[in-house]
Amino acid sequence: MTIQASPAAEKSTIVRSPKAPQTPAVVRAAFRSLELLAPAVGARWAYRLWFTVPRNGGSNRLPLEPGHRFVVTLHGHRVVGRHWGTGTRAIYLVHGWGGRWTQLTSFVEPLLAAGFSVVTFDGPSHGDSDPGSWGARRTSLPEQAEALSAVVGRHGAPYAIIAHSGGCAAVAYALRDSLATDRLVFVAPMAHPMDYSYQLAGTLGFGERIRTRLVRRIERAFRVPSDHFDIPPVAASVDTPPLLLLHDEDDADTSLSESEAIRGTWPASRLITTRGLGHYRILRDSDVVATAVSFITE
Repeated sequence: MTIQASPAAEKSTIVRSPKAPQTPAVVRAAFRSLELLAPAVGARWAYRLWFTVPRNGGSNRLPLEPGHRFVVTLHGHRVVGRHWGTGTRAIYLVHGWGGRWTQLTSFVEPLLAAGFSVVTFDGPSHGDSDPGSWGARRTSLPEQAEALSAVVGRHGAPYAIIAHSGGCAAVAYALRDSLATDRLVFVAPMAHPMDYSYQLAGTLGFGERIRTRLVRRIERAFRVPSDHFDIPPVAASVDTPPLLLLHDEDDADTSLSESEAIRGTWPASRLITTRGLGHYRILRDSDVVATAVSFITE
């Protein structure tokens, strides 16, 4: 691993090629037609897809001890999680969009060995948890943040939080709503969630007429501007704890520039990069895990 010392990058528009499997041609053709003839209808369709959780499933790799299963309730729906250890300082592990708690189990045993207790969970409409208030396979970033706060209410204030990808945005959103922690570790963070509307447009085949309407619908739904979901501006509104950013240079899902943008605005933050691990293997790399645990125990 190498320490990234370059100046933070400016916010950039994220436009990537669609991932396999490709969107069916009939869907792309339909969105192209709606872009020209009925962009408001296309935006309603895109809005529904925006909040649909992908079927990534996540890793099934488990620690030696499966831990204590617990359930908390959020808006009448079950959020299912796991708890290990008896340490008085709790470390929370937060998965990303479409992930599940099993993706972060490489951190469990090193944290237990360092004397911490560990808490993790599946967000609404993810893994073992119930569908959220948006319905089956649908949820939102604010609802993921609410789930984290509900779990914290059950297990106590976090000493540190380790989050991955979209889970970092959920943690930052929760910080705006008064969640507090002594330390943060963001792995491959999604710094500007609304920029992914460009990726959705590229995947589904629609243009700016639908995309801009989609963004406006999201803003109206949550009564906030689109940049309210961004991580970098959070540092201007709350006292941010020391933050370690870990990002792979070859990550095809979230660009290294997203960590650099956070690094440029959050005080007491540092960025460490890796190479060749991508978006998910970075969670299982022993050096990455050791670096995160060392940062938390400093």
